[in-house]
Amino acid sequence: MPKPDPALLDPERYLFTCRIEPRFSDLDVNLHINNVAMAAFLEEAHIRFHRVNGYRQGITGGLTTMVASVTIEYLGQGSYPAPIDVHLAIERVGRTSHEMVKLVTQEGAPIAFSRTVMVTVGADGPAPNPTGFTQTAAEWTLRP
Repeated sequence: MPKPDPALLDPERYLFTCRIEPRFSDLDVNLHINNVAMAAFLEEAHIRFHRVNGYRQGITGGLTTMVASVTIEYLGQGSYPAPIDVHLAIERVGRTSHEMVKLVTQEGAPIAFSRTVMVTVGADGPAPNPTGFTQTAAEWTLRP
């Protein structure tokens, strides 16, 4: 898979950042942050992002969400104990889904890039995004 567009590796383009402290147990045998741990950090970051941007509050009345797609590009090695910063933005909003981009940096250097597609789901399958989310999402889109 090709590496992400270099423009997506600029943390200034992302409107949300959260800091996560790796644990020693997140390391692999080579003393790098394990790929599974990185996936968990990305998941934790998008949960925090959804709490801040109002998406989670709109998931009511039998709606839920599901991850339809996740890609992770490993750009460098993460280490312990330096914290990682996960920068997030919404790249696209559809009728029943939205796509987020995530940049992971450690001590200012990019170490991972991820793209996640989230789908709003009702009893019969994909459902319209929560009321007002499309307008709210505009505040959280990737900066030009």
